[in-house]
Amino acid sequence: MRLALYQPDIPQNAGTLIRLAACMGVAVDIVEPAGFPVSDRAFRRAGLDYLGHVEIVRHLSFAAFESERRKAGRRLVLITTRGSTPHHDVAFETGDVLMVGRESAGVPDEVHAAADMRVRIPMQPELRSLNVAVAGAMVLGEALRQTSGFPCGPIEG
Repeated sequence: MRLALYQPDIPQNAGTLIRLAACMGVAVDIVEPAGFPVSDRAFRRAGLDYLGHVEIVRHLSFAAFESERRKAGRRLVLITTRGSTPHHDVAFETGDVLMVGRESAGVPDEVHAAADMRVRIPMQPELRSLNVAVAGAMVLGEALRQTSGFPCGPIEG
């Protein structure tokens, strides 16, 4: 399982997702350009002391990310308000890459088209969206539950 951040805008959200990935034992892909410097030094300066516990792979573009993902045979699961399938109705696989979009703009149509699945988190219809870190955590939690991928083993329920 991997967590991908598409051109993140807000370093605090990226830091939260990296910390989540470290704690859950999943790798992180960062698709650049980001709205802030993406480096170990910048993350450490922001107080992120979990870098030694997570694999972070930087991709200079979506095309570069997509090439690597396809080569590895991984499905791209896009977490989006434009998704048609509720995240809890998806059958996740251990090799899935769960992607969140930019806080300010989501992802462009080319990323939607490349996704193998587009999932949404059911919520109140009059509200716009969740914070990307919250959305990523919710979907990653469900994916790990389904695949018995939590670091401590299977979670019943």
